[in-house]
Amino acid sequence: MMEIKSMALSNVNKVMQAYNHDEQFIHTFFDYRNENRSYLERLTELSGRQFLRKELSSVIRSFMEPFGISKKASAHLEELSENGVVVIGGQQAGILTGPLYSVHKAITVILLAEEKRKELGVPVIPVFWVAGEDHDLNEINHVYTENSRGTLKHKYPEKFILKVMASDATYSEKEMTAFVEGIFRQFGETEHTRPLLEEVLTAVEKEETFTGFFVRLMNGLFHEQGLLFIDSAFKPLREIEKNHFTQFISESDKLAGLIVDKEGQFSALGFGKPIEAEKEAAHLFYVHETGRVLLSKTDGAFVNESTGIRFSYEEMLNIAAEKPWLLSNNVATRPIMQDLVFPVLAFVGGPGEIAYWALLKDAFHHFEIKMPIIVPRVSVTLVSKRAKQAMASTSLTLEEVLDRKIPEVRERFIGSLQNEQFEKLVAEMEKQLKEKYEELREGSSTAMQQVLEKNLKFHEKQLDYIRRKAEEELLIQHETALRKYSILENELFPEGSLQERIYTPYLFMNQYGPELVRDLLRQPIKMDGTHQIVYL
Repeated sequence: MMEIKSMALSNVNKVMQAYNHDEQFIHTFFDYRNENRSYLERLTELSGRQFLRKELSSVIRSFMEPFGISKKASAHLEELSENGVVVIGGQQAGILTGPLYSVHKAITVILLAEEKRKELGVPVIPVFWVAGEDHDLNEINHVYTENSRGTLKHKYPEKFILKVMASDATYSEKEMTAFVEGIFRQFGETEHTRPLLEEVLTAVEKEETFTGFFVRLMNGLFHEQGLLFIDSAFKPLREIEKNHFTQFISESDKLAGLIVDKEGQFSALGFGKPIEAEKEAAHLFYVHETGRVLLSKTDGAFVNESTGIRFSYEEMLNIAAEKPWLLSNNVATRPIMQDLVFPVLAFVGGPGEIAYWALLKDAFHHFEIKMPIIVPRVSVTLVSKRAKQAMASTSLTLEEVLDRKIPEVRERFIGSLQNEQFEKLVAEMEKQLKEKYEELREGSSTAMQQVLEKNLKFHEKQLDYIRRKAEEELLIQHETALRKYSILENELFPEGSLQERIYTPYLFMNQYGPELVRDLLRQPIKMDGTHQIVYL
């Protein structure tokens, strides 16, 4: 049985603080407040816009077919082709689904879509947009596990020299199988290990790209809920996007200027520069034989200096019309493209995404659309039985753990272990020794004084050695108690971060069982900006 509680985190980032509480901030950077009455307004706005619904539904169906389409997903595709609207969120294609927040994002998308379907009486469909066009494989090529000494980062060993998109980056089945087996060995054997491992290895075998591997696992986890998946790098999707690429190319100077100005406003309020926007940015990538390269504008041409690529305005328009799959969005154009292609009721994002969406309001308006309602993804910490026991025996609360209090409490505990009698005797011995050496120094020659000084230092070192040994012995005697602090630190606040940013869900599924995600979806999870604590 799971138990769920909400808590407010004390170290919420500045942007999220402003998004949740500052009226002026919301008015300046967003079109809708994250509140119930916004949804009817957004529905009205969407009803006045045109979407290639049947084509979009058909593209998603063809993308999902190899992974398996559930009855519910199929029904969702039918609704999308008619009059359905979507709640959408996305993530890069990490190994073993990447960190837990990928799953938390999908859970938020599903729960919000279900809630709004009931409230609005219209088909609201959950969609997960996989950022398969991302080429920074270092962000997705590793998995963390935990042991008594802390967290361990396991990096997938194959090297990718070119900036290959995740959807084009193929792995060696042999290497990936060995990598996954190594991760599961680190998890430790439970009754759930074998079936989970077999399921993951089947996905490794059936797929060959990072994106395919990710989607097969995620589709398995959310099969029952009919979550739809689309890869931003899927070629047929580019056909639907090509007219919008033409718009981005035609308006690239205006678009770049609007984003630079908005980021200036954002920065002036003390929120930093999330994307370091530049006036010369084209906000598009070109997929070249050397990989995916970012384009900028020079004298009206679209260029990438390092590869020597240079396209005239007419050549770019021709690429958009004839070979749109050679173009790819960046962090600024992806949200706009998503909104032009999908009837987006609400977008679910993490803190980093909400920061860069804040720069896009004027850019959205330039394309005569409004930003969708932005809903922060649910943030969750899973507490295992052993972590709950460790909290009980150390008298630490979860608030204290997440408020970085463990080192201080651990030091206090170690301090309380000191053998005061032993320490007192050693201190007394040191004092007497110094006094006797002082007596010997009186009347001694300079040379003899130097010998005595050296000899005293030697004895002091020996006494320090005795102190250290006594401390080590105490720590060994209390190793079980100290281990409790490590469990809490490693499991609940690894690497000084929230657990959801570090660990894969498979670490917890290995302990709890494969129904972890299904059971989480049945909890009364709040989408109100509070942090959700789930006791497994």
